[in-house]
Order: sequence, then C-alpha cells, then structure tokens
Amino acid sequence: MFFGSESKLDLAQALFALGGVQFGDFDLGPTAGRSPIYINPRVLISDPAVLRQIARLIHQEIQADQVRRKPRLAAFAAVAGVPMGGLHLATAYALVSDTPLLYVRPDGSHPEIEGRVVPGQTVLVIDDLMTGGTSILTTARTLEKAGLIVRDAIVLIDREQGGVARLHEHGYRVMPILGLRMMITYYHESGMIDTADYQRVIDYLDRTSGRQRG
Repeated sequence: MFFGSESKLDLAQALFALGGVQFGDFDLGPTAGRSPIYINPRVLISDPAVLRQIARLIHQEIQADQVRRKPRLAAFAAVAGVPMGGLHLATAYALVSDTPLLYVRPDGSHPEIEGRVVPGQTVLVIDDLMTGGTSILTTARTLEKAGLIVRDAIVLIDREQGGVARLHEHGYRVMPILGLRMMITYYHESGMIDTADYQRVIDYLDRTSGRQRG
C-alpha cells in the first residue's frame, strides 16, 4: 500500500486498510475505559512505503509549523521516540529529516537513554497514540533528568481524551497529526463504517473527552 500525497486522511485510510482500526467492546484501562473502538498504529510498520510517507507527513507538518509567524513548536536539535510505538515513528522521521535520534529505554535499565546525550539540547518527543498523555510525560521527564530540554511533543493519533490538556498543565505542548473525531468522521462519510459504529464512537468521545486520568 502506498498513498501518494502526504495527507492526514490518507494516513487514516492506510491505518484502516492495514487493520489498525477495530470496532467492538474493548477494555483499554483506566484512561480510555471501555471503548467501542481500538486503534493500533503499530500495524503501520508492516508497510515500509506507508511508514516512509508518514515520516514525510510528520516532517511536512513540522516544516509548515516552523514558517508560521508564531510557531507552535520550539526549535529542536534531536527527537526521542516514546517506547515502544513512538520509537518506530521517531526513527523513520530521523531518517527522512536527518535529525539525531534518542531512545528512552522502557525497562528503566541503565543507561536510561540510548544515543548521544547533549545536556542543554532541546528534544522533540514523538509518539504514535495518545490517550491521557502518561507515556509522553514519563519520556519527557526521563529526558529532562539527563539534562535535556523538552518543550513539545508530536503524536500521530490523539484519542482526544484529555492528553493535550493534561500535558499542557505540566508545561508541554502537543501537536497531534490526526484526531479520532476526524478519523471516525472520514470513515463514516467515505462509507467505510456504518452509522451505528460511527455514533457509538462519537457518543463515547462525548462522554470521555474531558478525562485527565493516566
């Protein structure tokens, strides 16, 4: 599978085609609770062409932001992937943009950070999926313990359940590439899902969008 233009809706379509969107009744833990939709962005690594295009999409979004009169993202010298899903995206982005890569080890072993750590350097955190923002927050704090500076994060898909607001409270800005509402609306309007599944997800998001847990 290969989508030609680096667009957010092409990303949504690729994720759906690769089986990364499922409907049913899923227990996703304390933050998402019982959900009628399960998103698995890690299936994207199964198609190198799609992964490459996603890296270009992220690069495109960052470049577009940096030429704004008031950019949302601070300038950065390296990127760090949130383990585990964010690592694949950060690696792909690093290769496309020639940006140094860091990796925070998920098991807490030493060294906690793989790669060349330059204290005082600003690092952009990249993750594949965000619900409450806990993984991004943990990664940012680990990087800061090593003397690095973290101001911003990019997340490929935001489930829109309080993560952006929660991280903002801790002093971090998050730029989602794609939100769950946009995805589900696109699937419905394109005839990829029926009205019943669409409405269940919208009702679920209406109930849970203000959650700040986890």
